[in-house]
Amino acid sequence: MAEGQATAKRSAWSGKWAFILAGAASAVGLGNMWRFPYLAAKFGGGTFLFTYFVLAFTFGISLLLLETALGRHTKLSAIGAFRHFGKRFAWIGILASLVPFIITPYYCIIGGWVFKYFAAYMAGGASALSDGGTYFLGFLYGPTESYAWMLVFMALVFIIVALGVKRGIEKANRVMMPLLLVMALGLAIYVCCQPGALEGLAYYLIPNFAGVDVGGLILNAMGQMFYSLSLAMGIMITYGSYLDSKESLSGSCLAIAGFDLVVSFIAGALIVPAAYLAMGGAPTSAGPSLMFITLPEIFVTMGGAANVIGVVFFLLVLFAALTSAISLTETCVSILCDAFKWTRKRGMIAAFVVVVVVGIFVNLGYNGLGSLRLFGMEILDFFDFVSNSVLMPIVALLTCIAVGWFIRERVTRRTASGEEESVELRGTDVIAEEVRISAPFRAQKAWAVMVKFVAPVLVVVILVWNLIGVFGG
Repeated sequence: MAEGQATAKRSAWSGKWAFILAGAASAVGLGNMWRFPYLAAKFGGGTFLFTYFVLAFTFGISLLLLETALGRHTKLSAIGAFRHFGKRFAWIGILASLVPFIITPYYCIIGGWVFKYFAAYMAGGASALSDGGTYFLGFLYGPTESYAWMLVFMALVFIIVALGVKRGIEKANRVMMPLLLVMALGLAIYVCCQPGALEGLAYYLIPNFAGVDVGGLILNAMGQMFYSLSLAMGIMITYGSYLDSKESLSGSCLAIAGFDLVVSFIAGALIVPAAYLAMGGAPTSAGPSLMFITLPEIFVTMGGAANVIGVVFFLLVLFAALTSAISLTETCVSILCDAFKWTRKRGMIAAFVVVVVVGIFVNLGYNGLGSLRLFGMEILDFFDFVSNSVLMPIVALLTCIAVGWFIRERVTRRTASGEEESVELRGTDVIAEEVRISAPFRAQKAWAVMVKFVAPVLVVVILVWNLIGVFGG
């Protein structure tokens, strides 16, 4: 048995579509809602959409396929998957495993914010929420409420994960993902049917090259795609390890990328026209300020429908946050179970303790440790910077180098005469062999070039760009 190979019975998806929904659920998150529309509006509308599409289905799909195949081949999460090819690769898995443990706590904090706003709209608080940010900041810096909603969100996530892959994650995704898509589409149609909204929709869809910073366009599209597809954080390795060998890897990964693109596109078709209706122009902010300050002000301009729109929108965002948090948490649990040979129950308890303790610490950055700055950043922003801007590009780079050039494995093949022969596979051929188990791999040569030569350069560009953005230069 190869080093690091799993020995215990492993959880498994019920089929290909369960995996696709889970992968799409992981990919569809807060970034689709609060960053993609802003970037599309900022970088030429259709120009950004086309650039994002090209990058997602070349660079993005290549790394997505690599990680998923790596997980299915080894039947292990990140640390074990890399150790499978020798102890010298285990440290790449360790770095990859740090990412979900850093992201999950602060993601649950933001999920708590979303939950709070959903509840506030359910209570009919549309007018109170549209006050230029006073409500949000009061909640955020308050002594207890932000902790309570964080814990409520965490509890819901861990309950679903505790039910297991089939009874918990699969069932949750089968409900939330279709509803998420229906709600997003319904809201977008409603907004676009309002008088004057078509101007915003045209701004969003029609390519506009005037004044567009081409470098900024490509870098932002590349960065958004990289983070949106859940790359380099161990999730797709873990989810791939639950996938049966008979299911097509390349087809499944294309479906995941496609679903993520569709949700991002619809989010833009909702938010950009809504901004035009309320403000007479494209959204001028991204992230929490767009989600919790600007959008409530936009919704309240829609009169009596404000509360209904707020409820549906924040339920949509809550589902997006939950599905991503579930993926992150499941990855943490799987990593602990594989690394320490723990039972799933023990791994769940350990992951819960870590996420709660770290979450409380990060939340203290808004009350209790409000004066603490790490490289000039609040604690949550620092965690986000370390995980998304530093560790993830480094992990992706090391993964491409290791898989592209250094891993090797001996396999047994049957010759045309029916005899068995032992063959040593190297680099991308190892992963390509796994992809071919379930379906022909016609794009193997192009994929290998992307993994070995193109992707490493692009990932380095993302890393340098991230560092320059924070530290200047």
